[in-house]
Amino acid sequence: MSNHSYEPESFAFTPEYLEKAKVFIAKYPAGRQQSAVMPLLDLAQRQEGWVSRAAMEVIAEMLDMAPIRVEEVATFYTMYNRKPVGTFHVQVCTNLPCMLRGSDEVVAAAKAALGVEFGEMTADGKFTLSEVECLGACVNAPMMQINDDYYEDLSAETTKAVLEAFKRGETPKPGPQNGRQFSCPAGGPTSLTELKFEGGKA
Repeated sequence: MSNHSYEPESFAFTPEYLEKAKVFIAKYPAGRQQSAVMPLLDLAQRQEGWVSRAAMEVIAEMLDMAPIRVEEVATFYTMYNRKPVGTFHVQVCTNLPCMLRGSDEVVAAAKAALGVEFGEMTADGKFTLSEVECLGACVNAPMMQINDDYYEDLSAETTKAVLEAFKRGETPKPGPQNGRQFSCPAGGPTSLTELKFEGGKA
């Protein structure tokens, strides 16, 4: 049993998630089922919102692993939440590319909009604010991830607008928030602007 008061006494996959877990386990040959540890941790987190010690013990039993081996995976990767988080997990990247493109302003706007610091949850349990390392969207820096979605090309103003929309129960459109298409050049196309197609070939 954990010393943390938020740790539950037990965990069980719901029938829906148990079926998904079995599908993942079946993808691996006999004796190699431990390879399913990461997707099973993800399923537990999707069910509960975070990964408890009880969930890790259940996963260890399902995969015939020592519980410490499951915990090693869960604590190595930052994508697994080891304590409860809000309904909306707001993860702001502050790594070098985002910092150079203004993540300090994004951080300040997020803290002001939510009224919490990094590592804290709002009083209503809806938002948790976290600082994270590179999320791999450097070309669209600065950015933040909210649950599974990326919000990119942020400014202080658009950061506040995205978070206020979530507060109102809306789901803002993910992706660049400055109008550009995906990761195209911010100033528009710079090459192949006169490419003509004839007969299906360039």
